[in-house]
Amino acid sequence: MALLTSVSSSNYAEFAVPDRYHANRQGPKRWLFSHAMRYWHLWVLLIIGAFSNALLASAIPILTGQAFNGILADPPMLNILLRSAVLILLSQLLRSGLQLMRNFSAELIGQRLERDIRDELYVSLLGKDMSFHSLQPVGDTMARATNDVREINFMMNPGVNLVIGSLNFMFMPLIMALRYHPSLILTPALYSLFYVLALSQYLHELDPITTKVRETFGHMNTRLAEVLDGIETVKGAAQEEQEVRRFEKVARAYRNAFVHQGDVEARFLPLLLLALANAAGFLHAVILFRRGLINVGDVVAYMGLLQLLGFPTFVSLFAYARVSSGVSAGRRILELINAETHIDQNAQGYVGAMRGEVAFRDVSFAYHEDVGPALEDIRFHVQPGQRVAIVGQTGAGKTTLVKLI
Repeated sequence: MALLTSVSSSNYAEFAVPDRYHANRQGPKRWLFSHAMRYWHLWVLLIIGAFSNALLASAIPILTGQAFNGILADPPMLNILLRSAVLILLSQLLRSGLQLMRNFSAELIGQRLERDIRDELYVSLLGKDMSFHSLQPVGDTMARATNDVREINFMMNPGVNLVIGSLNFMFMPLIMALRYHPSLILTPALYSLFYVLALSQYLHELDPITTKVRETFGHMNTRLAEVLDGIETVKGAAQEEQEVRRFEKVARAYRNAFVHQGDVEARFLPLLLLALANAAGFLHAVILFRRGLINVGDVVAYMGLLQLLGFPTFVSLFAYARVSSGVSAGRRILELINAETHIDQNAQGYVGAMRGEVAFRDVSFAYHEDVGPALEDIRFHVQPGQRVAIVGQTGAGKTTLVKLI
């Protein structure tokens, strides 16, 4: 009887849980999206809150510009100043409530996303046979099941939450600038164009780095778990210094990958583009003012609208890094889930009296089809209550034989 198992991308598992949600596993992005869309009603609240936040934020410079015009009028129109102050207060109170709804929705989606993915991962791990778990490093599995799953939560909140909010802030100067002069849309439009180009290059450069960070973190956990598990062997062979050097090597690799990510984030070009946009926008507004096409209040309001671009520029520095890290973590988790094994669920089972004896009849076993068998033609019969000693050299297959039992 031959017992050969191999790891593949099939859907075989030792057991299947009925009535479970089946996510799209064709890629990490589709997989995360299919999980997130289970809570579409929370997404609606998040998007409404994000748009309302940006819209009411744009009300501050608009009302401030009207207040300036009221003060500079001859005679000063204090009623306009009072009205603007009251409207700013009321709008920001409403904005705070809507922003709370947005943040609560994002946090709830993130927590449920982490829960669902951890549940799917654990069920997948329980459905895999011992050959998979013997080949998979324990430390790397723990890193994926804990830290990587947590990264997906952070990807949603603050990551995706801030990304959606920042996109709404990008649109407001483009829309509101038209109320003062059509040409004032030029600066925010050019900024948005160059912002998208710079952001695309930034994400393209950041994606492999965040993947490297997650991989080196898993390797560090793997090395540490292996050393702790075999600490008696390490001490018995007086290999403490060698193991310390090996751990320092993998820890340094993780540190170097993390520093490399920080170097890329430090060269974030939109920060420079924002300064240029403010200078160009102010120059444009002053030119229109000197030509009598807009008034002082319009200049103040327009510059306030340009300041709204500061929010997407600032949050993009770390929000997109969180999203990239979350996608990389999702890719690692999905690899673990899709690495199914060729094992039979044995739905019919075996019916018989429990006798308590163990019998192997010409059993062969290999961890993978591409390598030779770890055990070959094993035959023995152990009676109930009988004690058997398994002896042999290191690597003879003693542990593998016990795991098969």
